Amino acid sequence: MFRIPFGKGELTFEHPPGWEADLAEPEPADPLPDLAAAVDGALRAPESSPPLAELARGARRVCVVVTDLTRACPDRELLPGIVGQLRAAGVRDEGITLLVALGLHRPMTPAELAEKLGAEAVGRFRVVQHEAQNPAELVDLGPTGNGVPAVVNRHACEADLLIATGLVEPHQYAGFSGGPKTLAIGAGGEPTIAATHGPAYVEHPGVRLGRVEGNPFHQAVTEAADRAGLRFIVNVVPGRNGRPVAVAAGEPRAAFRRLVGEARRVFTVPVRRVYDVAIAGVGYPKDTNLYQASRAASYLVFGPTPVVRPGGFIILPARLDEGPGRGPGEERFFRTMRDAPDVRAIIEEARTRGYKAGEQRAFVMAKVLEHCRVIVVGSEYPEVVRQAKMIPAATMAEAFGLVEAELGRRVSALVVPHALLTVPVLG
Repeated sequence: MFRIPFGKGELTFEHPPGWEADLAEPEPADPLPDLAAAVDGALRAPESSPPLAELARGARRVCVVVTDLTRACPDRELLPGIVGQLRAAGVRDEGITLLVALGLHRPMTPAELAEKLGAEAVGRFRVVQHEAQNPAELVDLGPTGNGVPAVVNRHACEADLLIATGLVEPHQYAGFSGGPKTLAIGAGGEPTIAATHGPAYVEHPGVRLGRVEGNPFHQAVTEAADRAGLRFIVNVVPGRNGRPVAVAAGEPRAAFRRLVGEARRVFTVPVRRVYDVAIAGVGYPKDTNLYQASRAASYLVFGPTPVVRPGGFIILPARLDEGPGRGPGEERFFRTMRDAPDVRAIIEEARTRGYKAGEQRAFVMAKVLEHCRVIVVGSEYPEVVRQAKMIPAATMAEAFGLVEAELGRRVSALVVPHALLTVPVLG
C-alpha cells in the first residue's frame, strides 16, 4: 500500500498486479523540536553577519519580504523572532513593512494573510502585497551582469534594512528556492520574471533542479537582490511533514549556502533505473492549481536525471480546487496550453518569439508532454486538465487502466510521494 499527499489529506493505493514499483522517498529528517528557539538562536548568532538587533540599530524603515500562500514557509513562526530583534534595536511598529512576495501569483485574501503571517502581525504592521505589473510600485536598478533587468518593489529598495524569509527546497530553475529568490522574483517586476524565465534561461544546461553553482538564473537573482540591498535572510529547510528540519539566518549568501548543503542531504534520493511510469505526490498548497501542481511532472523529467522514459507516463494526483490558477502568470500559462494546436507549436513559438512571464510553465510542460504523457487524478476541473493537453482521470484505478491500455500489464513504476521535495539521481 502506498500513501501520497492529496490536498490537505492523503491518497492510498496499490499498484496493479504485474507492476514492479519502487519508492523514492528521502530518509526522514527530524524536525526542529522547538522552531521558535531555533529561530531565536539563528538571529542571535547569524551566518557571516552581526546579530539582527545590532544590524537594525538606527534603522527607521525596515522591510521584511515574506512568502505567499504558494510556499509552505512558516512565516507566522519566523516573524515573532524577527520582530523581537527589531524592537530590541529600537525599530517602531510603524517603521516595519511586511512585503508579500507574490511574483505574478494572485493577491492573498485578508483571511489568508492572517493565516500565513499571523493575525497579530497583520494588525500591527503595514502589509503590502507586491504588484509585479504596476510601474508605480517598482524601481529599475539596471541590468545584471548577464543582462537581466533588475526591477524590484520600491518598498524593498527604499528600506533602511531589507530582510527576507524563504524556503530552501528543490526548484527547477534556481536549483533551490529561498535565499535571494524570495526578493528578486517574489518581489521582482515582470521584466525580471520574464527574463529569468525565458527560453534562454529555461533551456540553459546550468539551469537545473538542485544545481546552484554555474546556474545563471541563481546568479541573476543574487545580483538583483544585492542591488536592492538585501542584507539579511531567515530561511528554513522543510521536512516531509511540513515542519522545518533546519533554519539559518544572516548574510544572504552564507545563510543560503549553509541551507543548500542541508537541503541536498535531505532531498537527494538515488533511483536504480528509468521507469515506464512515475506517480508524483504533491499535496497542499501546491496542488491548489495546475500551474503549481504541474511542477511535479517537470521536476521528474528535467531533474538531474529524467526518471521516466520517453513515451512513458506521469500520474499526478491533484485536487486543483482553483483550476489552472487565478494570478496573471497562471492565466497566461493556461491560455497558452489551451489555445495552441499542439505541444510542438508551443515549443516552436516560444523559441522563435519568446513569451511573457507565466508562459514559461506552458513551455516547460509542452516539453514534458513531448517526452511523456501526464495523467492528472482527482481534479475538481477535469476539463481544465484536458484543455491543458493532459489526461484527466477520476481515480488511480482509471489512471492505471489508461497506462495498461498503452504499455501492457508489465510496467515499471516509481512512486515519489513528495515529488517537489525529492531530487532523484540515477544510481
